[in-house]
Amino acid sequence: MNIMGVDIGTTSISLVLVEKESGNLIARETAEHQSFLKSESPEGKIQDPERIYRITREKTEKLNHTYGIPAGIGVTGQMHGMLYVDEGGNAVSPLYTWQDGSGDIPLDDGKSSVQILKEAAGAVSAGYGLATHYYLQEKRRIPENAKKMVTISDYIVMKLCSLTEPEIGMDMAASWGCFDLEKKEFRYEGLEEAGVDVSYLPRVRKEHFIAGRTAEGIPVMGSIGDNQASFLGAVDDLYDTVLINVGTGSQVTFASKDYVACGGNLELRPCMRDGYIMAGSSLCGGRAYAMLEQFYREVSGRAQEDYYKTMHEQAGDFIEKYGADAAWKVKTAFSGTRNNPSERGEMTGISIENFHPGAMTAGVIAGIVEELHQYYMEMCELTGRRAGRLVGSGNGLRRNPLMQKLAQKMFGLELAFPRYEEEAACGAARCMASLI
Repeated sequence: MNIMGVDIGTTSISLVLVEKESGNLIARETAEHQSFLKSESPEGKIQDPERIYRITREKTEKLNHTYGIPAGIGVTGQMHGMLYVDEGGNAVSPLYTWQDGSGDIPLDDGKSSVQILKEAAGAVSAGYGLATHYYLQEKRRIPENAKKMVTISDYIVMKLCSLTEPEIGMDMAASWGCFDLEKKEFRYEGLEEAGVDVSYLPRVRKEHFIAGRTAEGIPVMGSIGDNQASFLGAVDDLYDTVLINVGTGSQVTFASKDYVACGGNLELRPCMRDGYIMAGSSLCGGRAYAMLEQFYREVSGRAQEDYYKTMHEQAGDFIEKYGADAAWKVKTAFSGTRNNPSERGEMTGISIENFHPGAMTAGVIAGIVEELHQYYMEMCELTGRRAGRLVGSGNGLRRNPLMQKLAQKMFGLELAFPRYEEEAACGAARCMASLI
């Protein structure tokens, strides 16, 4: 019996076909969806939901044709973002992604939607669905025929199953902000006091659920967050493993059986039936390394060359000669933090002796890992325990042996990688398998 897993990412769509009993990967498909649209403002980060759906449908049909109809489809995708649908379940707006910065734009009273909602209804950041929704509401940019808001992956579920009324899982709902994890519902009273039109919020399901069936009769699961899916797909021992992911962004995840009051840059997110995950997310993360590579291209004047190999060699040579502690001290918060969007990166510890490209590169790599390690130490203080295992994911980590070594040193644990690279899609398939 095969289960399909679908991951709707920020830049790509990944599909896997997994054998239910063994967990073996039968097939995989990945496609860049190239769906970003031009925004009216530099803060706007929007995508075309119909293009994302068309590509997803094409890829699911291809797998069905080649390997036969699966027993179920599990879906996951980028969290925090939202789009509007009409009464027929059709998209009437672009997808406002998790990268959208409109929540930090001052409104008429000088405060941003993030500031207003934080004061009235709790944790929320720019890019979170409710912050974006409130901004659009105040700017009168919500389409007249919009009836509900939904995540992109739940929209894909709706389209696959021809549904007209959206429902979302608790983990996706919580990713929009202003959510009470103890009561398992939005903070409606605070939102209404702030003037938010809550009629656009969809029904929230408190457990993983089957949302509907495709025209072929395949059951499709209501989507789960990509953070939760990646954790479920990468980790075997849920409560004794810390997961670090370095891609465009970066993230550290650690599970807790109990409710833990998180704050600052840490979030508690629903995941298992009787448990949670704590997540610490960097807004820049792996992108910092890509920015440095682009910097070297500009300095060299050879914009078409790839400098990653040179960067890694120089950083490795520097550490071998002088030691990791001699590298520049780099704070890689170049895009700010969830808690403080205006925060910026820093480079210190520069001397005559270490004024070398390798020292800067090594410092950036260490800075990426150090931010995650700091979040993890906060998690340990909150829970009173440490992980016995360290698992890594994301191409930024998989393709950087030096980053792997520094991660092992900082966390004091041997780093392991999951069997398959498509952790989120595999996690979605694993979650779907538990429902049938």
